[in-house]
Amino acid sequence: MRYAELVRAYERLEATTKRLEMRAILSELFLSVPHSELASVVYLSQGQLRPEYEGVELGVATSLGTRAVAEATGAEVAAVAERLKAVGDLGDVAAERLAERGNTGEDHPLDVSEAYLRLLEVARTSGEGSQDAKIGILRDLLGRASPVEGKYVVRFVMGTLRLGVREATMLDAFAAAWGGGTKESRLAIEAAFNVSSDLGVVATTLADGGVAALSGIALTVGRPVRPMLAERAKDLSEVLQRMDGTAALEYKYDGLRVQAHLAPDGTVRLFSRRLEEISAQFPELLADLPKALGAGPAIVEGECVSVDADTDEIRPFQEISRRRGRKYDLERMQEEIRVAMFLFDVLLDKDGTTIELPFPERRRRLEALVQGSPRIRLATQRIVHDVEAAQAFFDESIADGCEGVMAKSLAPESAYRAGARGFWWIKYKREYTQGLADSIDGVVVGAFHGRGRRAGMYGALLLASYNPEKGVYESFCKVGTGFDDAALQALPAKLAPFAVAERPAGIDTGMEPDQWFTPGVVLEVRGAELSLSPTHRAGVGLVRPGAGFALRFPRFTGRWREDKGPEDATTAAELLRLYRTQVRREATEGDDAPGDEPAVPIGRKD
Repeated sequence: MRYAELVRAYERLEATTKRLEMRAILSELFLSVPHSELASVVYLSQGQLRPEYEGVELGVATSLGTRAVAEATGAEVAAVAERLKAVGDLGDVAAERLAERGNTGEDHPLDVSEAYLRLLEVARTSGEGSQDAKIGILRDLLGRASPVEGKYVVRFVMGTLRLGVREATMLDAFAAAWGGGTKESRLAIEAAFNVSSDLGVVATTLADGGVAALSGIALTVGRPVRPMLAERAKDLSEVLQRMDGTAALEYKYDGLRVQAHLAPDGTVRLFSRRLEEISAQFPELLADLPKALGAGPAIVEGECVSVDADTDEIRPFQEISRRRGRKYDLERMQEEIRVAMFLFDVLLDKDGTTIELPFPERRRRLEALVQGSPRIRLATQRIVHDVEAAQAFFDESIADGCEGVMAKSLAPESAYRAGARGFWWIKYKREYTQGLADSIDGVVVGAFHGRGRRAGMYGALLLASYNPEKGVYESFCKVGTGFDDAALQALPAKLAPFAVAERPAGIDTGMEPDQWFTPGVVLEVRGAELSLSPTHRAGVGLVRPGAGFALRFPRFTGRWREDKGPEDATTAAELLRLYRTQVRREATEGDDAPGDEPAVPIGRKD
């Protein structure tokens, strides 16, 4: 397949924000791709070279990309840099320069397979002289590209593809292409993706054998499973009511959720909630997990927390977060920040996969598997049948340094639902006892210039929640409180990789920030309450036509949710539940959607 055919589809995608049109364009594209290139096209269209969990990164900074464009087009680096400041998109600059040189892309046309392999070469080039080598590869690619091809090559390597294509849209396109667009095929495709975390594998399997062939995609050690997610409840009474009066309560540890994969040869790989490999950051867990679990294979989930070396008490989340992303001084950090992993589920053991089993059976298999060690432990659990017992366990969890409890269904249907959120698991945290029921994880989609002391910096950020039904990010607040001077000064560099000149596709807001960002950075905020607003679009129409949820008096908690991707942020449905259960609500006529129960302050009965 010619690379020019691929970028023609990209131009069509960039020209629309309508999800149905995107689905049609993508399904048409995928059906036209030769089988040998299908996985490559799927990854490229995601802005990736490999599945996210493999962590393959191009390592091309703006300065390096600028040099590559300059060398490929015979321009001065300073001239390219100056034009980039004016245009704001290095891909557009590359297209301009290639057009000026008369590049048509017809002398030695680029194939998708060749472009993909050369880009992989860029990612895998490291060590002394790697920058010059990367520039050389990019120079050669651009030298053979037409202006529009060059634009998308550069955008890809700079991480600014901007097609607005989310995973949900890709799954929709797969269903349209190979499943007749039916709801049943869409569910089967999503289930296969949830256990493989690899859209390339799902696409090639569909192309080979249709939807029926997806049953052959199974859990594999080394390939992370998309995590099962929990719902919220307003109080422990609701928790038990939703679980038919009996539930397994577990400590909700305030740490990093980790999925550990143990191979038969004893090799261990660790993946974060976002499915990023974090093995190198916790060498002590790599050493202890084989001792605690015995011979592999095994896939287990747990929470990695910081513990006091002298008292064994659980330490705050901020301490364990210092270990995440660490590449240097690992030995010193191991001494300073001791960790323990509390296991709460098993997805695979030496007897086979367990995800289809009810939770009580999975817990028994986990208990049989874990031999225990100071660092590898079982999550504390208790079966409760009434609110009094649940409250007592909740109080114990708080006293032991946790942030609340996780309630898990004991029903026969309580299988592990990879990638799904539901009331089979319910989280209840200590913040739920007062004020707004919980903190909110928002995606940064914009920023506003600061004034006064904040002149020359970003003064506030525009945050959005994720709406998986629409595949869009909807704003719910503008937050400028809670940032200390160091955090403010670090914001431009932290957000720079996501900065774009125009509103990205899939962003819905009534505000116009000074700077737009593609969704990528997630942070935690708290506020006084959720109100309704015609300006913010989070959950628009769920309570009142034309009004979305807005967080009043938002404040940054200081917690960057680097363990979460943008699609893991708080959803519109979660905001609706928080709105309904908060202690104080707007008393506006017509406030509730039809069928809503009236708000009752926590701790009071009708």
